[in-house]
Amino acid sequence: MQAFRFAAVLSTAALFAAPAFAEVAGSAPAAPAPMAAPAAPAATPVVPSGDMIETLRASGQFTTLLRALSITKLTGVIQGQKTLTLFAPTDAAFAALPAGELDRLLKDAPALQAVLVYHLVNAPVDSTKIAGARGPVATVAGSGLLLDGANGGLMANDAHIVQADIRTPNGIIHVVDKVLSADVGAAMTARAAADAAATQAGAVPAT
Repeated sequence: MQAFRFAAVLSTAALFAAPAFAEVAGSAPAAPAPMAAPAAPAATPVVPSGDMIETLRASGQFTTLLRALSITKLTGVIQGQKTLTLFAPTDAAFAALPAGELDRLLKDAPALQAVLVYHLVNAPVDSTKIAGARGPVATVAGSGLLLDGANGGLMANDAHIVQADIRTPNGIIHVVDKVLSADVGAAMTARAAADAAATQAGAVPAT
């Protein structure tokens, strides 16, 4: 399995700077990750209905995400962009957070914004860039999100992408079944790098 490393150069201070995105081949094959459980399909397929925000509203499955974007004043910022990728958690994904976590976030706008911008990449990342690859992409939060399409299905950290490539005038939406965590992403990225390093060491012929 060929490993790939995704990178997007972002300015967190500017929040959404001009995107720079590159896909770089890894130096060694990565060790296979455990096969992910099959993703459950989206309850109702999301159909493009205008820009990202309008599409989320029309779907009816993202009321919590839309409320969170409004609280953090990110709604208008997103609508003003052209090349975003949004990993959009459904209402069910937010409801599955640990007890009290959602209420805590909704009362803490800075912490909520930090969570939300981790779901955004300031470059177009469609499923063709994920399929057959495994590696991190930089988010608007500045930390890496591990994308994995190398073992069947498409994953973002430990979340399934249950519907990919919803194209809108200001970017691409991927529906995910979990709220993404930067801490989980960091741990999974470190593990993937260790797997790749171990595979490379084992592949070096003895002298």
